[in-house]
Amino acid sequence: MEVTAKKTDSANVSVEAKIAQNDIEKKVEKIAKQAAKQMKIDGFRPGKAPVSVIKKRLGERLVQDAEAEALRDVLNRASKELELDAEKIIGEPAVTKFDRGEEFIDVVLKLSLRPDIEIEDISNIIPEVKTPRVTKKEVEERIKELAEAQAPFESVEEDRGLEEGDLAVFDFEGFLNGEPFEGGKAENFELRIGSGQFIPGFEEQMKGMKKGEEKTIKVTFPEDYRNKELAGKEVEFKIKLNDIKTKKPVEINDELAKKLLGKEDATLADFEKEVKEQIRSEKLSKLYNEELKPKLVEALVETFEFDLPESVVDQEIEMALRNKVQQMSEEELAELRENEEKVKELRESLREDATKSVKATFIVDALAKKEGVDVSDQEMMQTIYYEAMSMGQDPQQTFEYYQKQNLLPAIKMAMIEDRLLTKLLNEKKEKKEEKTKKEEA
Repeated sequence: MEVTAKKTDSANVSVEAKIAQNDIEKKVEKIAKQAAKQMKIDGFRPGKAPVSVIKKRLGERLVQDAEAEALRDVLNRASKELELDAEKIIGEPAVTKFDRGEEFIDVVLKLSLRPDIEIEDISNIIPEVKTPRVTKKEVEERIKELAEAQAPFESVEEDRGLEEGDLAVFDFEGFLNGEPFEGGKAENFELRIGSGQFIPGFEEQMKGMKKGEEKTIKVTFPEDYRNKELAGKEVEFKIKLNDIKTKKPVEINDELAKKLLGKEDATLADFEKEVKEQIRSEKLSKLYNEELKPKLVEALVETFEFDLPESVVDQEIEMALRNKVQQMSEEELAELRENEEKVKELRESLREDATKSVKATFIVDALAKKEGVDVSDQEMMQTIYYEAMSMGQDPQQTFEYYQKQNLLPAIKMAMIEDRLLTKLLNEKKEKKEEKTKKEEA
């Protein structure tokens, strides 16, 4: 076996090898003998079947196993020759050439190595964090919203029609082509008018109805409605309005503060302070996520220069390409199928962003290790479960889907990145606040 290995740069290795066919034959013989000791073949005692019978039974599979073992030998020889650390090799080697000849198999392997990134002081590239300002008006509006959310619904005494914001209590039954349909009937159903909970046009046609009034309305189900028998169909609903309820105003005082803060000694001033901090925290979170974190990642990518493993970049491009293709129309897809050059152009147009993304991932990984930032598997699972439940999805099924699609490492890295960037920005903010306090003192 002839093996030539060389580093094309610090993150990529090219390995060329000639594997003799007689070496493959020897490996086939060895693997067949090992299999003969374990296989049970009808007509032979366990472990006593002739090698020739095993070869006939397993056939091409033995050759495939022998070739796979030969490739492992090539990889081991290359690693030893270049003194490669096994932990630095990323993923499986890419076989870019495997030409079977009569005497030799010509092989070319590409290996990807984890880049070495020297992390020094990066404080100068972390953007300044200005603590968001919260106005008195913003606090008052938020407290008003919270108070309204606590307000109970009470029946309207006056004789008036149903209005936006009212809670309608009504009976309804739906008909498709004059026949009732399954799931289209309810009694004393409660619907907040203006919530958009029902089919478009339903709530609008209810406005102005009075208690005890009956009405028939027509609506059309959306084309993407989950019940295919109703999707895109026009139906009639017979409605009877039983009651109109509206929110009773809630006084904004110490009693409300005690209720919402869950403290017997709470005051309205305490509640205002709490709300102010909540709004400030929301603003800061928005500032971090929409402006400062992307700005910091961009600064990190521009600051550090190192070689990137080509296979990882290619994987990122392919993933971006798949996402792009999923958003295309049938006409666009047909054009791509017929034009190989357009596919290449599209792939290359994604290279720059893919390269930046891969580079950012390696930088974040190195920085996280330096800063001692990590996310446990338990934390990741809890996050997936919580998000699934908040979206009305089955948490276990969601987790299993991510697991099957091999998305868990990417989710974990995204969580690490978020935690790391938050830590760096918080430290920058705290240092600035500490400096300001000293200057004022």
